[in-house]
Amino acid sequence: MIVSPPKAKPFSLALLISALCFQAQAATVSFDDAWQRVRNHNDELAAEKSNVEKAEHLQEASRALSLPRVTVSANYTYLDDPIQIAPSDIIASTPAGNSQAASMLLQSLHMTSAQLDKLFTSQLTNRDILTSSVRAVWPVFLGGRIMAAQDIAKGKTQEAKYMLEMKEHAKFEDLSNYYFGVVLAQQVLETRQEAEQGLEKHYKNALKMEAQGQIAKVERLQAQSSYDKARVERLKAQRNLEIAQVALTKMLKLQTPATPTTALFVNESLPDMMTFLNQTLSDYPGLHILDAKKRQASGALDVEKGKYYPEVFVYGNYNLYEEDTLAAKTAPDWAIGVGVSIPLLDSSGRSDKVKAAHSAMTQVNYLRAQAEQDLTVLVEKTYREASQALEEYEGLASSVALAEESVSLREKAFSQGLSTSLDVVDAELYLASVKTQRLSAAYHYVTALSRLLAVSGGINTFDDYENYKGLKVN
Repeated sequence: MIVSPPKAKPFSLALLISALCFQAQAATVSFDDAWQRVRNHNDELAAEKSNVEKAEHLQEASRALSLPRVTVSANYTYLDDPIQIAPSDIIASTPAGNSQAASMLLQSLHMTSAQLDKLFTSQLTNRDILTSSVRAVWPVFLGGRIMAAQDIAKGKTQEAKYMLEMKEHAKFEDLSNYYFGVVLAQQVLETRQEAEQGLEKHYKNALKMEAQGQIAKVERLQAQSSYDKARVERLKAQRNLEIAQVALTKMLKLQTPATPTTALFVNESLPDMMTFLNQTLSDYPGLHILDAKKRQASGALDVEKGKYYPEVFVYGNYNLYEEDTLAAKTAPDWAIGVGVSIPLLDSSGRSDKVKAAHSAMTQVNYLRAQAEQDLTVLVEKTYREASQALEEYEGLASSVALAEESVSLREKAFSQGLSTSLDVVDAELYLASVKTQRLSAAYHYVTALSRLLAVSGGINTFDDYENYKGLKVN
């Protein structure tokens, strides 16, 4: 019994039509363009940029601490009675108020105390009092607390900037994983398509040979089963590509599927590991964040120490409006002066806060030492992973050549009845697995390189490794 192959459109033609339709709807993007798009449109990075702007505004606001404080005030007061002063009150307040001299004075005026008060009592203010003035207070010395507060604000700005840089490096690493993950999925799909085409060709040859009585039915069934499995693996690779493409498209905020134009690449060699390690310990944003936190802790220490010092300030007052009363006429229009405030007892627990600030600085020192140790391990680990992937890629070149030659020889031997269908299938599958393994090694190299450049602050040099030193993986 002769079994005919499935009736369908030629696979290559269907693939071509599908690819053309897909390309018409897809958005091609290079890795560099994708990175610029992430930097400009990523919401998390936008949030960090807003945080930097907030810190810069607060730092600018801290500069006003050394400026004078000027206020305009207006006051309305209602008294129970007008303020008056009588001659008897004045006489009574003098040293001779209750002496014989006061009585002689009244006798010489031929008046009693009540008559004198009735004629000469003065009203100092009305019951309604309305005043307005400008007051300025200029801090001259606050124990160094103003400069300490400004240093803290500057440290927070630096922390926000380095946090943004750290987030950018993390997004660069994420983009590398997503972007080249799509490239890898596309090339794995092509490898599966090649394997499917090869096994389809082998299956058709097996049909002809079975019809001619050259092979047994089990051989043809083996070829058919392998062809069906290859088609399943190709469909699986197609779904993996679609999933990877969705993730990249969402990350880039594109309306159509993102199609990478930058291929996987490898380099002949990597710079010495100490180059990456020294750059990391010098430029890693996380270490600078800890330095900024140390600066803030130092500022907090200065603030608490400043509470032990006296405060010196200059002040002035100018009356803008006053009522036409005797009290207003006797009061000066303006006044300036210098004030000093010396803290004796303080309820804020300043001594313990000084100790807490010292502990915070010690904590930052320990965190930085641990961070340097962790970064050293991370750089060495990532460098060795990149080197291992590069060695694997280079080492599999001969395996690919051997697998390709093995497929050709097994096909010829099968057509001559010197080899079984299983031998041909094994050769095809081995070729597909070796190609996939080599592509995977290239992908691991690129992602490890991206991680290495991100942690060492060299993401701007990625283009050099790709375009000027890179060997494209096709």
